[in-house]
Amino acid sequence: MNLAPDLFSAAWHVFAIACGIGVGAWVVLTAPWRRLLDGHQLNAVLGAAVILTLLWSLNAGVHPGLNLHLVGAMATCLIFGPQLALVVLALALAGITLNGSTEWAAYPLNLLAMAIVPLAVSTLYFRIVERWLPKNFFVYVFVNAFIGAALVVLVLGAVASLMLVAAGAYPADLLLSEYLPFFLLLGFAEAWLSGMALTLLVVYCPEWVASFDDRSYLMNK
Repeated sequence: MNLAPDLFSAAWHVFAIACGIGVGAWVVLTAPWRRLLDGHQLNAVLGAAVILTLLWSLNAGVHPGLNLHLVGAMATCLIFGPQLALVVLALALAGITLNGSTEWAAYPLNLLAMAIVPLAVSTLYFRIVERWLPKNFFVYVFVNAFIGAALVVLVLGAVASLMLVAAGAYPADLLLSEYLPFFLLLGFAEAWLSGMALTLLVVYCPEWVASFDDRSYLMNK
């Protein structure tokens, strides 16, 4: 979403920095860092960060500070787990900041809007699905990867809009008419790409997907 720093007051920046520090500490303390000792896993994390950097660099602007691009949070969360997924998204955000797509002053705000919030929604959604729906391949791919990805994008659009309205950057009626509707189209594209990627991975490389268990989803054990 590439939020512009000048659209938000100092209080918003302090709040975003505090959230980033808190979530960062949680990642440092709980992330499965040993997995990165495996060269394949490390390459997967870095490769995903590069891919997302390229995808996030392809954005469309509606108004100043109202950019739209694919997110990839749900797929990243399913593949790596929430902690390493946050590392991937943080690296991707650093990548688009380095290439000039956004400013370093906006890094905490964008980290909050583009990484922390969508990953929190992705994790909560996956746990609800895992708790209440049967474990099978169709549920994992269609409900988690496809519907979940679209839902995350829609929630992200709503949260970003609320942030902009609360900060006094744009009026609500403008965002409702000229910004939020685009998230419906973006959600469909996100769902299609996420579903396709997870389908290919669980079929050909299920060991790369941290949230997928052959015994639970294929053998029903």
